[in-house]
Amino acid sequence: MYAILDIETTGGQFNEEGITEIAIYKFDGHTVVDQFISLVNPEIPIQPFVVKLTGINNAMLRSAPKFYEVAKRIIEITEGCIVVAHNASFDYRILQTEFRRLGFKFQKQTLCTVELSKKLLPGHASYSLGKLVRALGIPMADRHRATGDAMATVKLFKMLLAQDVEKEIMKSLVKTEIKSGMSPKLLDIVESLPSKTGIYYIHNEKGDLIYIGKSKNIKKRVNQHFTGTSRKCKKIQTEVYTVTYEETGSELIALLKESEEIKINKPIYNRAQRKTIFQWALYTVKDENGYLKLSLQKTDLRKKEITSFTSIQEGKSALFKITEKYNLCQKLNGLYETKNACFQYKIKECDGACLGEITTDEYNSRVEEFIEASQFQNDNMVVIDKGRSLEERSAILIENGIYKGYCFYDLNYQITNIEVLRNIIIPMQNNRDTKNIIQGYLRKNKVMKIVTL
Repeated sequence: MYAILDIETTGGQFNEEGITEIAIYKFDGHTVVDQFISLVNPEIPIQPFVVKLTGINNAMLRSAPKFYEVAKRIIEITEGCIVVAHNASFDYRILQTEFRRLGFKFQKQTLCTVELSKKLLPGHASYSLGKLVRALGIPMADRHRATGDAMATVKLFKMLLAQDVEKEIMKSLVKTEIKSGMSPKLLDIVESLPSKTGIYYIHNEKGDLIYIGKSKNIKKRVNQHFTGTSRKCKKIQTEVYTVTYEETGSELIALLKESEEIKINKPIYNRAQRKTIFQWALYTVKDENGYLKLSLQKTDLRKKEITSFTSIQEGKSALFKITEKYNLCQKLNGLYETKNACFQYKIKECDGACLGEITTDEYNSRVEEFIEASQFQNDNMVVIDKGRSLEERSAILIENGIYKGYCFYDLNYQITNIEVLRNIIIPMQNNRDTKNIIQGYLRKNKVMKIVTL
């Protein structure tokens, strides 16, 4: 749990400032679950430049509660939380100073979104809150007021959590929970999970990731791990301490994140998926008569594949559909063994390539049509699909045939403005697995929209 906050002060000499406004949003990594917003009477005058900056003046604060009157609420809402702020050292120091004046030691683990942004979002000209959120297309209201700045920090932090593919932020939260002695039983863990699409992360008692998975229903899938009788399930049941998750809304993004994060984090019970998950591939072979055949073979990295599959059964099923859709020959594609004509020819659904009754140019053009439809080698496009909420959408960016990453957005200009889009994209690896995940998903599933750039 995180307490994301922003504080406005009177200004003045170091450690003599007073709080004029405070906003705290309690954030569980997915949504805001509680909030506290209040003006505060600092009992000292506000510096003129601060009045000009924030719009908060001395008259506004005369009837506001003093810090000791809101201190208990601040302690309650930050209990068990990591404190998050933009330039956290400033806000945390101010809070500690105010509590010290009351004779109370306020001590929390902190995260600074300035430092996290420099690490996870490198290359920006400025990391001030206003300029950074503008570059990322994050809407912001009430700049230099605690509530506006704190809410912008919430949105920024949510983006940073998604950018953190090594899950360092999440691991630090799990370790904080372990220190506080939280050890829920399996049933409690399952009850805390959503029945939504996304990624789930199973941690052991040290906070280490031992398994990463994706599902259209996180709660149902984790429950299957906890009730399964396989050797792997038994080990997970014994070692699990807690399960964290990340909603994606889009199943395609969940597939892409699962593939990349398993390779980066190398959980001990994801051994099979650390390497490529596509063991079978489709290749073209020209026969002695000049016809292009589609051949399903074990993946060979020395040869250029058209597309790949996780199993031979998936490959055969897809090849039957491709053969039918593009009016190709089952015999040439290795789906029907015979010395004579293929079965489709007998029922008049094949125009006789297997007997040489059509020209190689005519037949091969249909094979080339399939190959072209299966590639995005030189494409520039954005695949738009469902987001994590009804108001949100997800986007996957492909430039010059290279998968760049994904993002979530609320406003259309974030997608139509290519510079803003590049800023909010969460960079991901481009490899044969990601290419085949995208191709396979688009082949089998409908997305909301594909925009060509």
